[in-house]
Amino acid sequence: MKVAVTGATGTIGRALVGALRERGDQVAVLSRNPGRASEALGTDVDAYAWREPESQPAPADALSDADAVVHLAGEPVDQRWNDEAKKKIRESRELGTRNLVEGMKAAGPRLRTLLSASASGYYGPRGDERVTEDAEPGDDFLADVVVRWEREASAAKEHGIRVALVRTGIVLSQEGGALGRMLTPFKLGVGGPIAGGRQYMPWIHEDDVVGAYLFALGNDDASGPINLSAPEPVTNKEFSKALGATLHRPAFAPVPALAIKTLYGEMATIVTGGVRMVPARLQELGYEFRHPQLGEALEAAVG
Repeated sequence: MKVAVTGATGTIGRALVGALRERGDQVAVLSRNPGRASEALGTDVDAYAWREPESQPAPADALSDADAVVHLAGEPVDQRWNDEAKKKIRESRELGTRNLVEGMKAAGPRLRTLLSASASGYYGPRGDERVTEDAEPGDDFLADVVVRWEREASAAKEHGIRVALVRTGIVLSQEGGALGRMLTPFKLGVGGPIAGGRQYMPWIHEDDVVGAYLFALGNDDASGPINLSAPEPVTNKEFSKALGATLHRPAFAPVPALAIKTLYGEMATIVTGGVRMVPARLQELGYEFRHPQLGEALEAAVG
């Protein structure tokens, strides 16, 4: 099949494009900088210019003979949230997705599937509650962004396109990301629970992120919201203990909530809040996790 991918040069995008190519799929990427995308992904990947996703429709020629679109693009959330950053985070998802769907309207009849990245932030902080796809959205900034994001993606259903909203948790990747930022203090022996450590972390290994996307591409029943996290989320305290054991380092140095809030401002709620998100829909569809246990997943992620 031919798959068009946005956000293809990010951590998940590179891994997914590699997996698609490995299984013999044709890949087209939509990028602000197609030259850089070709360098990063390989010359056998077709790179198309989409320089202003917030203000122009996705290029129809990139989508005209595609079977599916995987939409991963968006301004990084992991930054200090001032007014300008919030605007970029919101518009990159709301307007960027709206313009993607606008471009998809002009695509040929082969285009039948949209897998649109989403986030566990949809739910907001939920304490100990086990959260499935049926839960209502939260009421904070990130939840509002995700609701807008998903609404724009869901508009593609009006054009006969199957839409899956892939609400992704904390990805464990060898390429860095959230785990990469945690490694340095733990390697130095000063890692430990954050803000008391009782908040849940809906973690998932990168292999299962890619595996779930490939699974959803080939499964016509994969539609609507899909939680993308390992079967058993853990608390921040449990995660810290497991990471310390993986690195053979102590994991007892607590990080106060005030320190995180001082460092990150409002964005700290992502770290200090947490949600006990579980992949009910993915399991119902029959996806088999490659790394369902945290200890083994951490071993795989840190090499």
